[in-house]
Amino acid sequence: MLVHPQFDPIALRLGPLAIHWYGVTYLIAFGLFLWLASRRVRMPQHAAVGWTRQDVDDVLFYGVLGVVVGGRLGYCFFYKPDYYLHHLAEVFAVWKGGMSFHGGLLGVLFALWVFGRKRSRSFFQVSDLIAPCVPTGIMAVRLGNFINGELWGRQAPPDLPWAMIFPQANDGLARHPSQLYQAAGEGLLLFVILWLYARKPRATGQISGVFMMGYGAFRFIAEYFREPDDFLGLRALNWSQGQWLSLPMVLVGLGIFVWATRRNERPA
Repeated sequence: MLVHPQFDPIALRLGPLAIHWYGVTYLIAFGLFLWLASRRVRMPQHAAVGWTRQDVDDVLFYGVLGVVVGGRLGYCFFYKPDYYLHHLAEVFAVWKGGMSFHGGLLGVLFALWVFGRKRSRSFFQVSDLIAPCVPTGIMAVRLGNFINGELWGRQAPPDLPWAMIFPQANDGLARHPSQLYQAAGEGLLLFVILWLYARKPRATGQISGVFMMGYGAFRFIAEYFREPDDFLGLRALNWSQGQWLSLPMVLVGLGIFVWATRRNERPA
């Protein structure tokens, strides 16, 4: 069995300032987004309708706000609502940790709607542009989870070649390195699917629908290998909270894709 390497969570110290690897992975995520989105606005189908590099910079600003605010609120009220409803001041204590992807997604969706309103573009015009640029950021942050030795997986067969002991779990059990599963599925594989699919012009909304379906499906599968939060455990049908939050993403994504396809097929 492998043992988690126990990386130092601090990447760099500058006097009293400590830069954590988890923060570095977010910076990498934002950098990858800028690079990929800058390539997308140069594609003929996007350049022809006026997308520019300045739009990329601006939408990133809105998106970062959505990720931070939505991710924090999502964690507080999706995962620990009873606690934070009685400790509202701690909602803002982000240094104590706790971010939710699904909450961050809702925050980003709202941010994209605001950005679209300001630029007189529809929500799906904006979301279709940036959707293929998001999974690499998810991959980077999941690698940050692995570096920190957090969000480890469920118990794995001891003879699984990549089964890993996470000392932070304090139980000595061989576990699935589920952070790496998520980095590969929700991150790398979803990126490849979306980038290839979005290379050609698509009906407005289709790319967003594929993103929602893809992330929801990959996350749902990965949750079978990820240890449920100890304060929640498994919910109905022995599904985790993450699975119950991911299933609606698949259904909504499918609905968006079908709607976009039918709308595009209607005669003008």
